[in-house]
Amino acid sequence: MVELLLVLPENRALPLQPDATDRKLLRELQRDSHRSVQVLGETVGLSPSACHRRIKALEDAGFVQGYRAELDAGLLGFAMQFFIEVGLTSQSEAALDAFEAAVQDIPEVLECHLMAGQSDYILRVICRDHEDFEHLHRRLSARLPGVARIHSNMSIRRVKARSGLPI
Repeated sequence: MVELLLVLPENRALPLQPDATDRKLLRELQRDSHRSVQVLGETVGLSPSACHRRIKALEDAGFVQGYRAELDAGLLGFAMQFFIEVGLTSQSEAALDAFEAAVQDIPEVLECHLMAGQSDYILRVICRDHEDFEHLHRRLSARLPGVARIHSNMSIRRVKARSGLPI
C-alpha cells in the first residue's frame, strides 16, 4: 500500500491505516532514522525506490512528523528533571490559552500537558542544578499567567524511556 490518503469531499484528506510493511518501516524509522533508504528497504523487504515512496507517503500523510537527534541531557549539564503540577486560578478558555502561549517561551519546559484531574497542567522541565531550579521556579511563578498553585516533583532517575510508539 503506497497511497495512504483517502480524498473526501471538500478536498480533505483522511489518513488510512498503514499496512504491515508500513508498520515495519515505521518501527525501523523510530529505531534509527539515520540509515539509508537502501538499508531500511533491505530491513523491511523493499527495494530502495519502493521504500522511498512509502516513507514519502507516510510523511505526507502525517504519520512521520519529523526527524531529530536524541541528546544526552546529563552530558550537556542538565542534571535535574522535575515534573511540575500547575493549578490555575481559572479554567476559562482565555486563561488556558494565555498559559499555553506563555509556557512556549520557557526553554527549560520540555513538555506541557493539559490534564484531567487535580492539576490543570503538568510540565516536564530540566535544570542544571538546585540553584537553576530555584530561578526557574521563580520565573514560572512570575511569568506564567493565572497560576494559583505549583507543586514540584523531582525525578530521582528515569526507569524507562521510550521515544517511539508501540506499533
